[in-house]
Amino acid sequence: MFKLIRTSYLSLHSIRRVPTITSRMASSSSTSRSSPPNSTTSDPLDPLSLSQKATQLVYGPLPVVVDQSAYAYANWNPPSSPGAGGHLGRYLWTDAFGLLNLITLSRELSNPGYLTLARNLVRSVHQTLGRTRDQKSLLPLATDSSPLKGGLRIGKMDECGSDGDGQYHHYLTIWMFALNRLSLATGEKEWNRMAIELAGGIHPYFVFRRENGTKRMVWKVSMDLKKVLVPSEGHLDAATGYVVYSLLKRTAEGFGEENTGRLLDDEINDYKEIMAGEGKLSVSADPLDLGMGLWMCHFFCGEEGWARKMGEESLDVARKLLDEKGPLMKRDAARRLAFREFGSCLGLRCYGMAGDDELEGKVRGVLKFWERYLDGETEDLEDLRPISLVMFASALIPGAFRDGYLEPVQV
Repeated sequence: MFKLIRTSYLSLHSIRRVPTITSRMASSSSTSRSSPPNSTTSDPLDPLSLSQKATQLVYGPLPVVVDQSAYAYANWNPPSSPGAGGHLGRYLWTDAFGLLNLITLSRELSNPGYLTLARNLVRSVHQTLGRTRDQKSLLPLATDSSPLKGGLRIGKMDECGSDGDGQYHHYLTIWMFALNRLSLATGEKEWNRMAIELAGGIHPYFVFRRENGTKRMVWKVSMDLKKVLVPSEGHLDAATGYVVYSLLKRTAEGFGEENTGRLLDDEINDYKEIMAGEGKLSVSADPLDLGMGLWMCHFFCGEEGWARKMGEESLDVARKLLDEKGPLMKRDAARRLAFREFGSCLGLRCYGMAGDDELEGKVRGVLKFWERYLDGETEDLEDLRPISLVMFASALIPGAFRDGYLEPVQV
């Protein structure tokens, strides 16, 4: 097992065995369509078809496939069981990827119905994870006028314990990013405004000033934001915060929003200060950390040296990590974690592989490897299949994860 640098994305402490992607993805039929611009159906994996199937395995039969009526779009709600695999069917990380995948499918299929589904998914997540576990009230720091100031729960099945519910910074930032992309896809300002409200609300509870005056972060806090549950720093939390908060600010400016002069500036500067610490931008050999690092770097690699340096170093690590003769790729499926490898594939496809056909071939090889295991059944105590499915879809077609994909709005 590769050594993890600090606390990594989606901690392994609750993972018992590898999740597998169910056979229905391979066997279910897809609706035949001509390939619109940006389509990737020329790939032997048929990513568009597989992405649709993976999405439906998590969110059920989608009305854009079974019923083309506007009524079906507007009245669709994501299933609560099993749904995204979390408490009451919602899990913030999984649903963030699911939201981005719906946005991607809307563009790939030239079908705005998927954006209606995306809006409904957002409302379901906020109505479930923005409230207490018994659903009787908003989270304590939220108000009716600012419902996201109290953050969003992770959606863990257990309320307490070492792997109990709470709030993760890296889950919150990926959800902010997904809301931001929904604004770009629809031209509707409200989703980015929600992301900004969430960003400002949770920041003071994850970023602290030490006695010596320097800033630090914590990885996990309680559902009410009042108690630190895991005091260690997430490896990429500061850099991801810097990137996502900067994108939120740029989008607000691009929309011509008022009073954007110092919007999120203090928070962005906090992240930048933490990033300047020794080792804060070191490259991880963990597949998921590596991929998410490449993803965040690709937004700034053309303008900021840290992103360019980290991105290029990450490419070198990826070549070794995905080498078919290396220790990870030589393992059988039972000793590998699909969703973590999908993170690497997603990040590499977002950052770009500089014409390295061999590395792109390795990415396709990873995706093909997991396609072969669609028939397996997981024995995990905590079912990771939904996470694996949504990340498989994202790795197949990064779409909305990519800078510049959602035009004409540019950030």
